[in-house]
Amino acid sequence: MNLKQLETFVWVATLGSFRKAAKKLNASQPAISSRIVALEETLGVELFIRHAGSFHITAKGTELLPQAQKLILQAERFRENACESNALSGILRLGASETIVHTWLSTFLTEAHKQFPKVDIEVTVDVTTNMRNELVSRSLDLAFLMGPVSEYSIHNMDLNAFELNWVCNADFPIAEEAPIEEVLSNPIMTYARNTRPFLEVQTYARDLDIDELRLFPSTSLAASMKMTLDGLGIAMLPESMIREELKSGRLRIIKSNWQPPNLVFTASFSREPFNPIVEKMAELAVKTAQETS
Repeated sequence: MNLKQLETFVWVATLGSFRKAAKKLNASQPAISSRIVALEETLGVELFIRHAGSFHITAKGTELLPQAQKLILQAERFRENACESNALSGILRLGASETIVHTWLSTFLTEAHKQFPKVDIEVTVDVTTNMRNELVSRSLDLAFLMGPVSEYSIHNMDLNAFELNWVCNADFPIAEEAPIEEVLSNPIMTYARNTRPFLEVQTYARDLDIDELRLFPSTSLAASMKMTLDGLGIAMLPESMIREELKSGRLRIIKSNWQPPNLVFTASFSREPFNPIVEKMAELAVKTAQETS
């Protein structure tokens, strides 16, 4: 019995798939199956019951899983204490909200490469709802999203908050200060439908009995900014994303008696099985977000 076999057992049981475990551990499916068979032979027990095209963990496997997770955790802690950061290696599957992409993600990735040169980072840009589901299913290792994620298996670390502003182009026909009813009488570029900012502005407009609310939800903040620059309407965007456009005068902020609530972000990840790369990357993200706020 060795740690690689235990690690394979933990990931197969956690992900519920030999294929996903093989991808996670950067190994072939036959290699994963061989490790499980060798571990079962060493222990003298069945960990999984195989059927045609499927399998499930045995009662004994379920009993042994927490102990295996504890052993892996202890081994990783031992390795972490013995090694410098540049000794960590592997693949990190990172999900990021587009707000983060347009603010401090590049700074984070640059520093991550310096501190962890042997870690390859695969970045997926998506909305929070999708990333939450992918965290729970273990398709992502770490996500920077509008949090926290209310799921017992997911740990959340606070990043930074972004203030949303009503924004229009320099020539848009509205005063620098306007009541919210006037703001919402124009076409509004918002975050995607299944996001908190969209629902908040939609709910607030409904409470005001605005009959002809025209919302243009988009999964792309860059697209929303482009439409705003072209004079299509008013957008709700974080100031940190449009500093250059504000400085050049291409965009301007509209002050109103109601502003969309701040966007609060977290670095969210599963702590089981323990992955030192994920925790160190989350800590670096917190540091980066604080320094760039």
